[in-house]
Amino acid sequence: MLNLLVPTEPHDVMGSVLQTALLCQRRFESYVESFALRPAIPDYVPIDMVSGLAWHVDEKADEDARRESHAIFTKFAEANDLPAARPGIVEPGWGWHPKAPAGDAFLASHARIFDVTILGRPISGKAVPSMATLEAALFESGRPILIAPPTPPTSIGETVVIAWNGSSETARTVAYAGPFLRQAKQILVLTIEGWTTQGPTGEQLAMSLRRNEVAAEAIHVAPGRRSMGEVILEETTARGGDLLLKGAYTQSRLRQMIFGGATAHVLAAADVPVLMAN
Repeated sequence: MLNLLVPTEPHDVMGSVLQTALLCQRRFESYVESFALRPAIPDYVPIDMVSGLAWHVDEKADEDARRESHAIFTKFAEANDLPAARPGIVEPGWGWHPKAPAGDAFLASHARIFDVTILGRPISGKAVPSMATLEAALFESGRPILIAPPTPPTSIGETVVIAWNGSSETARTVAYAGPFLRQAKQILVLTIEGWTTQGPTGEQLAMSLRRNEVAAEAIHVAPGRRSMGEVILEETTARGGDLLLKGAYTQSRLRQMIFGGATAHVLAAADVPVLMAN
């Protein structure tokens, strides 16, 4: 059984997030917990001293968002015959956190007790899913995140592609992915010419996985004129991957924001679920 955290908010990728969660729930007989993810109410807001109008509007908008998110999640659970887990009982099912405060800080802290947090991939030009939310979970939770693509997946974890560059971030991602790796039908350790740090090779990682009774095959490709991010996504698609494992920001985040990088490209263009850790 896995403990899955699935923050719910109304946006275009939420259907894919919930479908990704459902695939994981059924694959691992998991407990799925959700709460209403919504922007924090500012500490200081302009208020009409007579009517108190601004504060009232902010509180009402927050409550409306909470109710809408709860309706989205419960409708999903009912439509897929996902039972509510009984309080205090260890069993598969779903739970709702009714008193979760607004803001990303709660998500980052609450995620620390879950095996994985499932979030939507940010889309250019859309306010949500938010990159700030994704990075809060990635950097502050101490746990991995599973990023759902814009289009709902039909499978997850049958063919796993590990984008291996020898970094500690990727090693940590592989360690977190144990449940997925043990159930996969095929595991490919992908290395790319010119994209490795000092560390174990892809062949060495594949052998290490095999010693743990996880069948894995190492593959090495040349990038040609493609960026590293393009190679990762194109090779994942070409080889039938339905789950990509990648360490997040093995270069500095600032450098990737300015110059681009493999993580930045994957976060902008992945069309398969991506498991990431930092």
